[in-house]
Amino acid sequence: MISRGAQAERWAAEYLLHQGLKAVTQNYRSRFGEIDLIMQDGSALVFVEVRLRSNADFGGAAASIDHHKQQRLIRTAQQYLANLPRTPPCRFDVVLMDDVEGRNAEWLKNAFGA
Repeated sequence: MISRGAQAERWAAEYLLHQGLKAVTQNYRSRFGEIDLIMQDGSALVFVEVRLRSNADFGGAAASIDHHKQQRLIRTAQQYLANLPRTPPCRFDVVLMDDVEGRNAEWLKNAFGA
């Protein structure tokens, strides 16, 4: 049985592919944390955080990406970039979802910066 989080990531990846992005890798892990999706958008490398919240209490999905979470994502992305021969332009996107079917999904491009 696939978890709700994995279902949400699968839906987000398909959605972004349909928007013209290209898949690079999924669930990249480092000692700092995990990045759900890494995709290519033209020349830019896009680090994507997928957030599923079926309950809007405590601010919903967007509020769950606090400063601490952003810093972990940034450090994980830096670790990924350290293994590349050159550093491409990069951004952090977020896909917010209310359910695993993607209803009311919202794609926030360049949601936060390094």
